[in-house]
Amino acid sequence: MGLQFFIRRHEDVVILDLCGRITIGHSNDELSRELRSLADSESRKILVNLSDVPQVDSSGISTIVRTFVTLRRAGGSLKLLRPTGHVFEVLDITHLLQTIPTFDDESKALESFREAKP
Repeated sequence: MGLQFFIRRHEDVVILDLCGRITIGHSNDELSRELRSLADSESRKILVNLSDVPQVDSSGISTIVRTFVTLRRAGGSLKLLRPTGHVFEVLDITHLLQTIPTFDDESKALESFREAKP
């Protein structure tokens, strides 16, 4: 099964629910295109839900980091929701959990977008 994504909106925050592996090739290319499209749109606040992502490789990490930096430079933000298992370990080992705001609770994550200063 390839990577699937579903877009929801909460006020001015886009929530991207991911399901499947984020690995080099088609799945990462699709994620990269989707995140680029969202970053180029009016909404510059993106919450990436990783709860149904069992694996992410270096290409997936690169895509997430690149989008995080792009949004930050444009005055927006990218935050992560519910990384688990292997994905949590990879984000922890690479110290991205300390760099990219990460939440276990969706309501707290959404609230953090309102609290953020431009």
